[in-house]
Amino acid sequence: MRITNRMMTNNMLYNINNNKRTMNGLEEKYATGLAIQRPSDDPIVAVRALKLRTNLSELNQYYEKNIPDAMSWMETTESALKVTSEIITNIHTYCVQGANDTLTEEDRRSIAINLQELRSQVYQEGNANYAGRYLFTGYKTNTPLVFGDESHTEHYTITETMTTDQVEISKRIVDTCPYNEFDIENYDSFDTEIRPNEVTVYRLRLSYDELKSVEDGASISLKIPSKLEDGTYELDDEGNRIYTDEFSESDMVTLTSKDPLAYKPEEDEIHFLADTGEIILGSAVYSQFRYSDFEITYEKQDFEKNELRPEHYFDCVKRDLSIEDETEREELAIRYTAEDQKIAFEINFNQQMPINVQGRDAFRHSLGRTIDDVVQAIGDVDRVKQEIEDVKLAMKDDTITDEQRTKLSDILDVLNTELDLKDGIMRQAYAKALTGMSQEEDIVNVATADIGTRYNRLELTQSRLSTQQTEFTDLLSQNEDADLVDTVVNYNAMQTVYNASLSSAAKVVKNTLLDFL
Repeated sequence: MRITNRMMTNNMLYNINNNKRTMNGLEEKYATGLAIQRPSDDPIVAVRALKLRTNLSELNQYYEKNIPDAMSWMETTESALKVTSEIITNIHTYCVQGANDTLTEEDRRSIAINLQELRSQVYQEGNANYAGRYLFTGYKTNTPLVFGDESHTEHYTITETMTTDQVEISKRIVDTCPYNEFDIENYDSFDTEIRPNEVTVYRLRLSYDELKSVEDGASISLKIPSKLEDGTYELDDEGNRIYTDEFSESDMVTLTSKDPLAYKPEEDEIHFLADTGEIILGSAVYSQFRYSDFEITYEKQDFEKNELRPEHYFDCVKRDLSIEDETEREELAIRYTAEDQKIAFEINFNQQMPINVQGRDAFRHSLGRTIDDVVQAIGDVDRVKQEIEDVKLAMKDDTITDEQRTKLSDILDVLNTELDLKDGIMRQAYAKALTGMSQEEDIVNVATADIGTRYNRLELTQSRLSTQQTEFTDLLSQNEDADLVDTVVNYNAMQTVYNASLSSAAKVVKNTLLDFL
């Protein structure tokens, strides 16, 4: 075929342009350090790069954000639990001291004050927070575990489930001497024949005291739910629990703990003591209940500072008493259900880890209620001792008659008997507190060990992610990064080719027809 000058020129320009394009590509590789500049350069490399970048981005999210945030949360939680354990150890130490025979009244009062302060501090630790979020309140991270101040506008209807082992068999002193009612001018009316004695009491101790009483319009019910063989509750067609026995306020005797009959129920009676939050069972009722679980529904309105909030522990209904309209108040009532609320962080591909400890797994009502029993027992002993001193002082009065002095001597004898009995009750309270604090400490230690174990797992995951991050970065580099040595060599070679193509083109283009004539 005939090759024309135009054909040679076009081929020459095409080859020069190709060489220039190749050299430009090599120059872009060298300038950017990337093997490809656009997906069309190498679709396989581009797809692999997208996958690697996505994986690396997720790894960075886990390694640089999720895991550090989870670790900080867990470190703060563990610190609060360790402090709580130390406080409970101090409470245990004070209980050991309190059981000492040689303590004076001032020593006992000091111990009572310290126990109350330490109890408050334990519950204050339950309000520990991280970045403004409360650690021990499950999903309700904007709600504290305990009341920060006294509350009189929040009314709760609480349903508390109790097991058979929570029915306490304890001792109480009844038929005590009411010396505060003694009138020396009317001493004959004061009966000293009745002597204090110790009785066995079957008690259900609720999680709160100072409850709303029946006289204040409150309701209370005690139910025994029917259970199936697998341990679940038997339900009716509508999904409600079936109860074998139900007792309402009309089936109970409402008293206060100061009532002489408070701890002396008839065998078929149930006494409800709203001021101390106790339900006292008669012996026959106890025999009926002893192998069952219970559901007790009661009302609580006035809360003290550092009391645990019911919504974190029980099924309950919360009403705002600042809303005057009763219908509106009922419509706006908040209903809470007791359930596990585990906050889980995603720490790796398809791997989640719960990072929180729930308040009921570390901060229990029983700790405060046990301390209440000890403080009450200390107060009872101190009160009787003070009454004994008052009687002794009254007997020194020269203006009283021999009959009055004899009556005071009888009262003194009764009070000494009462003191011996209440001193024994106080020792039992200390002994129970020692056991109770050991149990509370075990519970907190288990929670601490659990969070520590999870933290160790988190560290292992972090270490593995660090290795994976390095590996994925290397893979991404191998996939995307250009070999600069090869690129420079190829660029220099292509530059030589390009210059050669220009040189040969110059020689071809300058030849004309006149050169051949």
